[in-house]
Amino acid sequence: MPSRMRTVLATAAAAAVFSSPAAAPTAFAATEEPLDYVALGDSFAAGPLVTPADPSNPLCLRSLANYPHVAAEELGAGLTDVSCTGATADHLGTSQHPGTRPQYEALSQDTDVVSITVGGNDTDLFTMALGCVNLLPEPLGVSCAARNTRGGVDTVKAAIDAWAPTFADVLDRIRQRAPHAQVFVVGYGNAVRPGGCFPTQPVWDVDADYLQGAVSHLDAALRRTSQRHGAVFVDTYGPGIGHDMCAAPADRYIEGFVPARDPAPLHPNAAGSEAIGRTLAAAVRSAAGTG
Repeated sequence: MPSRMRTVLATAAAAAVFSSPAAAPTAFAATEEPLDYVALGDSFAAGPLVTPADPSNPLCLRSLANYPHVAAEELGAGLTDVSCTGATADHLGTSQHPGTRPQYEALSQDTDVVSITVGGNDTDLFTMALGCVNLLPEPLGVSCAARNTRGGVDTVKAAIDAWAPTFADVLDRIRQRAPHAQVFVVGYGNAVRPGGCFPTQPVWDVDADYLQGAVSHLDAALRRTSQRHGAVFVDTYGPGIGHDMCAAPADRYIEGFVPARDPAPLHPNAAGSEAIGRTLAAAVRSAAGTG
């Protein structure tokens, strides 16, 4: 763990203990500059349609209440958020939209903390999920589990496995551009509970399990690759238990196929972004030995 990160978080913790809540930011600023935090990634990080929107880049549909902003506030960090809806690993190194700089360019020698969620678009996970929708009960439709495992080969899991080396390259490139930073890989977590909740969410029970199995397979690949390349994997499955798309609208962290609130389908809402952001902040403190 970079020593500056430990020092900054320890200073912030001391300020919180020895100062009143109102005075803590002043004590923090007087002794150490805030952490330099860069957030990379796709729509899971960007928080599309969660209000308020970030006006700096409307094409990325980025929220000012997404999990990077929550984590930055928790940590008292200076945030550069370049996450962008629709991003793939390729968009980290190339311009995704006119006037949008490659995400890697936000990294520097001064970066202390990096978070990233990526892979859902590279592996067509979101497109696959939409293909699991069945408005009528079995057998009046086609199972996405059966379709994607026809011939004894799970094409979705195979695509995830084939993409994993690309993510290894992503982590290596982040390390090259931000050699002093600790990298945190935030997983996609808990989308739907075992057996689903048809017809509340229009996915058959077998397909709900298949969908979550694919999400968990991607998270497992992210975890393994993170461990091999010196990054910290942040597991968001646990915090999402009881808050998946099958939960009552007021209890959901992940919206369903027809959102009950403002975020995009199959993405974290404001409550989910807050929970993920707090989980990430706790992981940063833990990695620094201050939490």
